[in-house]
Order: sequence, then structure tokens, then C-alpha cells
Amino acid sequence: MSQSILRLPVVKARTGLSRSSIYLFVSQKSFPSPVRLGARAVGWVDEEIQVWIDARVCASRGGEGRRG
Repeated sequence: MSQSILRLPVVKARTGLSRSSIYLFVSQKSFPSPVRLGARAVGWVDEEIQVWIDARVCASRGGEGRRG
């Protein structure tokens, strides 16, 4: 199975979070950790970000989650 890596601008757009919020949540271990891509580059695993988004939707709707 192929995994996609998302860079910060895409993660921000998909989650609606700011850069500082993303890194705060990472430090609190409540958001997926980035993977190192190079000396000065990181990215996030697409599937891990989607799981986080799904969990947030589920929690905000009292456990209903996604349907379909």
C-alpha cells in the first residue's frame, strides 16, 4: 500500500489549524507526529491526518462519527 506525505500547508488546510496549534498538539501527543523528510523538511502521513480528523468529527458529534 502506498502512503502519501502531506506538507504543512496541506495539513493546515485540511485540519483548519494554524502552524502553532499543530505543533502544540504534536507536543501534547494529541496530533500525529511529523516524519522527517530531510535536514529541514517534515511531513505528515495522509492516513494519520485523516484518522485524526475522523476522531475529531466523531468526538464533536457525540460518537456518531462518519457515515457512509
